[in-house]
Amino acid sequence: MPSSTDRPLQIAVVIGSTREGRFAPVVTQWLTGHLDRRDDMKADVVDLAETPLPTVLPAFGEPPAPGVEEALAQVSPRLEAADAFVFVTPEYNHSFPASLKNAIDWHNTQWHGKPIAFVSYGGLSGGLRAVEQLRVVMAELNATTIRNTVSFHNAWGRFGADGTVDDPAVNKAADALLDQLAWWAHALRDAKSVRPYAA
Repeated sequence: MPSSTDRPLQIAVVIGSTREGRFAPVVTQWLTGHLDRRDDMKADVVDLAETPLPTVLPAFGEPPAPGVEEALAQVSPRLEAADAFVFVTPEYNHSFPASLKNAIDWHNTQWHGKPIAFVSYGGLSGGLRAVEQLRVVMAELNATTIRNTVSFHNAWGRFGADGTVDDPAVNKAADALLDQLAWWAHALRDAKSVRPYAA
């Protein structure tokens, strides 16, 4: 049986958009294509449209409303099991989707001591303003956001009919992003095996 340092990294790919007609599945399929070509990573796509969470959080100290635990059971264990994350996010009104913020806020320790990468898309900004705000939010949750990102400016014209991107620079950027994510994921996982993370 492989040791914790040998087993592939479990990467939770969180699709942040739940809007009807969303472009996120196209971007996610392209990303998972890169992940599938790696022996050191295994992707688990957490689609918030398929695993909706309640939009009203309980008051501090209060138990969740009936039915909430069943909804969380579709998402929380998968985030807990992840060694690292990639958030696939559009930009809505200079920020990221409410569905993604809701999923973040329903969780806490699942993010601690883990690295997060971002793949964003949008119009002229390519979703980068959403990424900058996510960095601030995730720092509060004791996560490490990596420097490298992949952003698709005017994303709807960047993908072919088969979902591929015919741009060597973008594909090279994806590989660099995943390389950096792997470094941080291994470093943090190894550190936690010696000393458990304490927020």
